[in-house]
Amino acid sequence: MLNKINPQGFPVHLPEADITYYPNFIAPKEATRMYETLLKETPWQQDDIKVFGKVYAQPRLTALYGTNQKSYSYSNIEMTPHKLTPLLQDLKQKVDTICDENFTTMLLNYYRDGKDSNGWHADNEKELGTNPVIASLSFGQERYFHLKHRTNKSLKHKILLQHGSLLLMKGETQHKWLHQIPKTARKINGRINITFRIIA
Repeated sequence: MLNKINPQGFPVHLPEADITYYPNFIAPKEATRMYETLLKETPWQQDDIKVFGKVYAQPRLTALYGTNQKSYSYSNIEMTPHKLTPLLQDLKQKVDTICDENFTTMLLNYYRDGKDSNGWHADNEKELGTNPVIASLSFGQERYFHLKHRTNKSLKHKILLQHGSLLLMKGETQHKWLHQIPKTARKINGRINITFRIIA
């Protein structure tokens, strides 16, 4: 079972967004143990994505878990969920509690090094509904999370997502803002990210 979480969150003050960052959601030693377990036990896959008519190997590994059998689609990829492991069930309970939600779907991303990334996008797929609530847990290497407003090009922001941290996005955020995890030329270690969603 997980230790008691640190519930202190810090609002990220951006217009037309509702974002809270919890830097110490999981203690470092426990977060390291979880990272190692997730790395070893997750059935990672690498799908192809189509960008401007060309097909590329997605620059990260992924896995989908869920409490129901609802698939999740993005970038012409359709994923069918695995059943939650005991660790993911525990994490879901903690994230549900602090977010006051009942998440159904967990998308795991493994960024193996600085070449792995996630391009500009929003988590606004139709199956997520209007104003979706997205929670994101980070384990391993710290990576910068970039945000930019869809219409006001002067509005940009970045957050360093720490080991064991939680980022919560809700309200209009996914409709008004795009986000990414950019590549970096620095030699860095792996990072595992779990994003929690609700697919009814």
